[in-house]
Amino acid sequence: MKLERSDLWSLEEYAEERESFRSAVIAHKKNRQVFLGPHATLYFEDAMTMKYQIQEMLRVEKIFTRAEIEEELEAYNPLIPDGSNWKATFMIEYSDVDERREALARMPGIEHKVWVKVGDAERVYAVANEDLDRSTDDKASAVHFLRFELEPPHRLALKEGAQVYVGIEHDVLPYEVEVPLNVLASLQGDLV
Repeated sequence: MKLERSDLWSLEEYAEERESFRSAVIAHKKNRQVFLGPHATLYFEDAMTMKYQIQEMLRVEKIFTRAEIEEELEAYNPLIPDGSNWKATFMIEYSDVDERREALARMPGIEHKVWVKVGDAERVYAVANEDLDRSTDDKASAVHFLRFELEPPHRLALKEGAQVYVGIEHDVLPYEVEVPLNVLASLQGDLV
């Protein structure tokens, strides 16, 4: 499902809805994140998380013209799953700025090493940063946008209750974890 202008509140309407919508989104996001060790997290996106992102951008930037709203929709709609994939924001998180800079310098290309595994199938590696290149040969970016394309056999295995694992296959930040059941239940709603 892609968002349209009619799915959004006006600035005035959003001012009234913001508190309750924000609470609902925070609760929703708890079922859409997977921690990949102490320094990385996958935040799985969907129409609700993107609506919140757009509404906040419109609010902060005081955007209200049709053309500007359409630009925001164009920017964020690609981050909404389209029925055959999961889309996620991959964040590499270090609280200390110097430690983060040093770590990112040791992990160029990490965004191409993030994977999901459904049941006994082969790992599905992320398609990273389709909007623009975020890493250089010298360092990784702290934020990446990933797409995990799931073939029909993956989706069937999910419906049949297959376990799902996610991980990073990178020397600097290797990690593997089973997707918690609450997150998996939420992610199954992204697929047809």
